Amino acid sequence: MNRENDHLQALGAKTVYRGDYAPEVLETFENKHRDNDYWVKFNCPEFTSLCPITGQPDFAEIVISYIPDIRMVESKSLKLYLFSFRNHGDFHEDCVNIIMKDLVRLMDPKYIEVTGMFTPRGGISIHPYANYGRPGTKYEDLAVRRFEMHQ
Repeated sequence: MNRENDHLQALGAKTVYRGDYAPEVLETFENKHRDNDYWVKFNCPEFTSLCPITGQPDFAEIVISYIPDIRMVESKSLKLYLFSFRNHGDFHEDCVNIIMKDLVRLMDPKYIEVTGMFTPRGGISIHPYANYGRPGTKYEDLAVRRFEMHQ
């Protein structure tokens, strides 16, 4: 039996969906490959939140890419966290920045970027992008370069 990940609560447990924004459901595990840089990418094509003004649902594909350091986010807990936005009212740009900042606080990754590709509402789609590179490192430079090249 692997005791290393005994602290993980969501994985293997009955799925309980939260009614509103719940960053406390996020869980991490140890990165066993800290000796090299690599990308981890999550794609959530069924993200839903609410417009804070009208209460109407907003739909998006959320893409999270990061270079881990010591801790990595556990995928089921991430799914439950993203699902917790379903009844949460925030603008598209806020959702993307909240997700990124919560994951930075949780994992302290070397680098992370979050993109939201929200479906059109009123004939306009919004695709906010936020990124972070650890200050004082080459990852801060990576964040600047990727931000400058973002379209």
